[in-house]
Amino acid sequence: MVNITINGQSIQVEAGKTILQAAQAQGIEIPTLCYHKDLNPTGNCRMCIVEVKGGRFLQAACVTPVWEGMDIQTHSEKVTKDRKLTLELMLANHPQDCITCDVSGECELQDLAYEYKASAPKWGSKGGRYPVDSDPNPFIRVDMNRCILCRRCVSACAEIQVRDVWGVAKRGFDEVIVPGAGTTMLEARCESCGQCVAYCPTGALSNKMNYGIARAHQVTKVTTTCSYCGVGCQFDLLKKNDKVIGAQSNPNAPVNGMALCVKGRYGYDYIHHPERLKKPRVRRYLLEGKDKNDIRDSIHDTRNSTSKIESPWDWVEAEWDVALDITAKKLMQIRDQFGADSMGFLTSAKCTNEENYLMNKLARQVVGTNNIDHCARL
Repeated sequence: MVNITINGQSIQVEAGKTILQAAQAQGIEIPTLCYHKDLNPTGNCRMCIVEVKGGRFLQAACVTPVWEGMDIQTHSEKVTKDRKLTLELMLANHPQDCITCDVSGECELQDLAYEYKASAPKWGSKGGRYPVDSDPNPFIRVDMNRCILCRRCVSACAEIQVRDVWGVAKRGFDEVIVPGAGTTMLEARCESCGQCVAYCPTGALSNKMNYGIARAHQVTKVTTTCSYCGVGCQFDLLKKNDKVIGAQSNPNAPVNGMALCVKGRYGYDYIHHPERLKKPRVRRYLLEGKDKNDIRDSIHDTRNSTSKIESPWDWVEAEWDVALDITAKKLMQIRDQFGADSMGFLTSAKCTNEENYLMNKLARQVVGTNNIDHCARL
């Protein structure tokens, strides 16, 4: 442990911790843009600068380790002035379109500009330099005019998704984040997981599927578990007017944290698909309590008919209890007539462990067969 002082408060900190970690442990807020707890710190944005007694320059708190006797001021007049100047320089190269920006209300740059009362400098904004929605990726909208070069997208893609799609091209004022060597995202091996979107602090990277549909304050977040596989990832569904319009990472998800695959993040449109089955369907003759032998003589050949004729084989919506009762009755009939081993049960790796366990219990203890298998080749 080392002894340090933050804003006049003497504390002990584990050696090797950064100034930012020490401050956060004491509930002292230091603003950040490039830093994220899931990613390796880079010190790019310079928003977390602090004043260290005896130092010639302001230090980036996210990458500066503490040392014995360090005396730190996190919100001195000099620090506040430099943070505001940094924000103003960012805003000089940033579109002033918060009124129409899709991430207004959850933009970290916007929040800090409001807190530090920063605006574009008097000598004006340089305006947009890059084409809007510049990449053909079907899920991710790219607008590098809103990029602040924090490199979170680069780190998230490299460290979490391990794809290394994003990189930095050119230098100085021309520096820009690009996929691959200036290719499209898909050509650079992008998996469309949206990890870069989740970590982007501004609207440089956003979601195409719900772009322009709702602002942050217009949606309700509902935490749920992904239905696509058995991993058990959690995320927040975004709801507006009783309709799901998007999915968003939940940093408190115990299994996956901020990470999601392309299906989990963008595969939610089935929820309101017009062809989605919302109730079980059974054959008409089963719903009417008839057997195949009872209806054999009443089947109509409708291939040459111009009018719709109700067939006993038509699918008819039924309530869950009715459908399950029919299924249970049929399973028992087959078991009694042909024996339990005449049946087999198949489950899937896309089910949860609990669901697979229940199917195993149904097969072995209820029906009485060991004929159960499981697709694990995903």
